[in-house]
Amino acid sequence: MTRVVVAVVGDSISAGSPLWDPDPSVRAGIGPSADERSQWQWWANANEPRFEFRTRAAYGKRTDEIAAFVDDVAAGADALVVQGGINDVAQGRPVDAAARNLSGIVEHGRRLGLQIALADVLPWPRGDDRAARDIARLNELVHAIEGVTPLPFHGVLAPLVGWSDDGDHPSVEGYRLLGELAARVISKIEL
Repeated sequence: MTRVVVAVVGDSISAGSPLWDPDPSVRAGIGPSADERSQWQWWANANEPRFEFRTRAAYGKRTDEIAAFVDDVAAGADALVVQGGINDVAQGRPVDAAARNLSGIVEHGRRLGLQIALADVLPWPRGDDRAARDIARLNELVHAIEGVTPLPFHGVLAPLVGWSDDGDHPSVEGYRLLGELAARVISKIEL
């Protein structure tokens, strides 16, 4: 089986919050409730064992901060998954700037010779009407970025009830749904 190295950059959604984090020191703070199934990458790998995920993601990071993560995981990778934007929305930052940041991350990945999958922003159960409008607008802008394989996380979870236990992050079941989608989408990228 030929391994496919998939670099992942993002926020707490790609980190696996609330029950996981790629950083062992952060994970130690989660304690005995830590559950590696609380990450979409775990489920994607369970569905497509040839994928080897290398993740640099952190709770609370905005798109401008996520941009700095690419070089930490890109060396030797075949593909790059870019995920982020909810923290820009949560912090009331302009969504046009978040879209430009995501586009910049995509361009950086292309310069490194990587195939890119770009996730849109998940629904936010605890968010207000302004946040819902900003997420919808940011997703329009994300979908307009050319030359990427879309990873429609929002569409997988939006029609469902109860996919989040804390109102901010997917539950293990929510991560399972995202991971199954990611496995299908990444499998279709020409690597």
